[in-house]
Amino acid sequence: MALPLAARKNTAVQQRGDRAVGFRFGGKWRLFLRGALLPAGILILWQILSGTGAISQQMFSSPWLIIKQYIQLTGSGELPHHLRISVVRASLGFLLGASSGLILGMLVGMYRSFEEVLNPTVQMIRTIPLLAITPLFIMWFGFGELSKILLISMGAFFPLYVNTFLGVRNVDAKLFDVSRVMEFSRFSQMLKLVIPAALPNILLGIRLSLSIAWLCLVVAELLGADTGVGYMIQDARSFMQTDVVFVGITIFAIVGKLSDSLVRILENQLLRWQDSYKG
Repeated sequence: MALPLAARKNTAVQQRGDRAVGFRFGGKWRLFLRGALLPAGILILWQILSGTGAISQQMFSSPWLIIKQYIQLTGSGELPHHLRISVVRASLGFLLGASSGLILGMLVGMYRSFEEVLNPTVQMIRTIPLLAITPLFIMWFGFGELSKILLISMGAFFPLYVNTFLGVRNVDAKLFDVSRVMEFSRFSQMLKLVIPAALPNILLGIRLSLSIAWLCLVVAELLGADTGVGYMIQDARSFMQTDVVFVGITIFAIVGKLSDSLVRILENQLLRWQDSYKG
């Protein structure tokens, strides 16, 4: 018995939807496999060279030994303990620095008077290497958590500040003319006009701030800490435990990549309106 016309249409629409979902998931898997080709090739070559003795396992370890250390450190609870502390430090430092960078970047971008007063000093401080400031942070705030969080926040501040400032200044001036005609308040201009228009730069600044926050975390934990992944690396280096050092390095790489991927997902959701070149 033939199906009614409406039923056939619904079936066709459902089949097209299923094919579209399958295509999206298939495309994501293909994208993942392409991105994994180079790391997988490096790991295979590394394991072969280590197994044949072409490179020293004492100096370079091997992927298999590193995986065994992952299992051992996770089972003992040592790795989750250090990772949790490092993630909390990086998160607090990033939130403090990024929020300050976003607010000041918006103010400096929106108001010429703020730019004239604040921007020269901020740009001057931005050029000072963090390693040069670290001893001062230790002298002022000691070896506790405060000095580490402030060091991380300082590193996370500048990328978001600069990109927010540039994003605001790149907003089309005609949009401000339209907002004045519509009698937008300054707050409404910032909320409804400036932030959406500057969002690509702001999200780029967030990605850069996250990466700098992890770099500063490593510096903070290597110079003075008794917990955290950086401390675990420093302690393993003292005892020539190369496999543990690589565990710490890969942990930073994995967590950094995950945080960056989360911001990329946010970009894809918030910047769907962009019709930019995809390569």
